[in-house]
Amino acid sequence: MTIALALRDTAGVAKRNLLRIARTPLMLIVTAVQPALLLVLFRYVLGGAILLPGGRYVDYVVPAIFVEAVLIGGITTAIGFAQDLKSGIIDRFRSLPMARSAVLAGRTLADLSRSIFSLAIMIGLGLLVGFRFHSSAGPIVAGIALILLFGYAFSWVFAAIGLVTKDPETAQIAGILPFFVLMFASNAVVPIWQSLAWSAGILVVFFVVAVRLYRNATQ
Repeated sequence: MTIALALRDTAGVAKRNLLRIARTPLMLIVTAVQPALLLVLFRYVLGGAILLPGGRYVDYVVPAIFVEAVLIGGITTAIGFAQDLKSGIIDRFRSLPMARSAVLAGRTLADLSRSIFSLAIMIGLGLLVGFRFHSSAGPIVAGIALILLFGYAFSWVFAAIGLVTKDPETAQIAGILPFFVLMFASNAVVPIWQSLAWSAGILVVFFVVAVRLYRNATQ
């Protein structure tokens, strides 16, 4: 199996999942509503009770909600893999002469589009509630790209969760755990180079883990 063929297979699986996303627009709306509710909660319900010396709380918390938005979208990756295993579509993929990693990579790439949609909505809502960027265009774009990279890295974590649970309901419950751990344990402030290193490390580790789990699940 050459790299070119693996990329072709990945593109085919990604197209299949993009079509599924397009046919279920309600799922896109739901994944956008959840971080929007968090934004309202932290901005208006809790924001008045938290003082941030030297800055505005809205400019501190909204970028953290941006990260949460891509993580919430990633939960659908876990659910999707569990559904595919339960429905037998994975067995059909297995019978085809295609790269094993293409099923995983195609799915995670398609779900990246969902993260882009959710993040775009949250940026618009953030601006509406008073958030402002305090930098030039270059660093802003780099920051948005970093958030998407982090979300994509965690989509492989969620892929592994879906392959382990093998049940959509269980995958949904298990997929919420990384989200809440990060939300309540993080202060939302990490130097950028460390964020890049963590994102790359998570991506590599869980790429290997997910591929091995997929192979075991389809033996």
